[in-house]
Amino acid sequence: MPIASPSQIPVGVDPRRPSIARIYDGFLGGKDHYEVDRAVMRKISTAVPEAVDIARGNRGFLNRACRFLAAQTSITQYLDCGSGLPTAENTHQIVQRTEPTTSVVYVDNDPVVLAHGRALLEENDHTHMVEADIFTPSAVLENDTVRRHIDFTEPLVLLHVGTLHHLEGDHGPEIMRAYIDALPSGSHVVFSHFFDPEIPELTEVAKRIEQIMVQGPLGAGRFRTRAEIEEMLAGLELTKPNALSPPGIAVCDEWWPDGPRVRPLSKAARCIAGAVGRKP
Repeated sequence: MPIASPSQIPVGVDPRRPSIARIYDGFLGGKDHYEVDRAVMRKISTAVPEAVDIARGNRGFLNRACRFLAAQTSITQYLDCGSGLPTAENTHQIVQRTEPTTSVVYVDNDPVVLAHGRALLEENDHTHMVEADIFTPSAVLENDTVRRHIDFTEPLVLLHVGTLHHLEGDHGPEIMRAYIDALPSGSHVVFSHFFDPEIPELTEVAKRIEQIMVQGPLGAGRFRTRAEIEEMLAGLELTKPNALSPPGIAVCDEWWPDGPRVRPLSKAARCIAGAVGRKP
């Protein structure tokens, strides 16, 4: 993809700085990225050739979790934080297939995401895009558009899929606690995070990717342990992730897969984990 001309670059975008959303889009096969993003993708792919499996596993988990909640609950409002660039099978497309009047509010602060999202949603009266910092819960929870289209007296689905691993420091549990405390009883949370399985051969893969992301121009991308991820989900009743495992987090590709696995998961695919939990 050639570098866009100034007139094609959305306002607020610096094409000299890589974007998490554009890199993720690139690994999923999208085209909304610049050379600076592709440079990071090449570094990651050189270090871990199967790194694309992380993005694919994360996206597959999001899709299956949304299908599950749309079919198995009566919830008709979804708050998707850090939604990323629109691609095939977005949250609103999945859940509105079951109930067309379901309200979906996407939240992001990447100018490219906002520009593409608003263009995509112009003709969808039940789906909206909000600009806010998802790492500042009050900025999301008190946003006028969020409050207009999400009723916090009724159960809702909160999505934080592939977001908190881009937060530096140890404030993830604090941030998620603020979100979870704001949810009414009966709400659900869909959550995924870069995962350090604490198995030497897998931890080595996780650390190779983390080094490129944290020490490079992105400056973020932490792989956290099971205990660290579970701390961010305190207060939720986690669902069983598949027929064989107890309630809790699981490798994204192993969270209720669509069929039997005939190919083994790559090491990278085992370094992204997800969970769905219900607030009692």
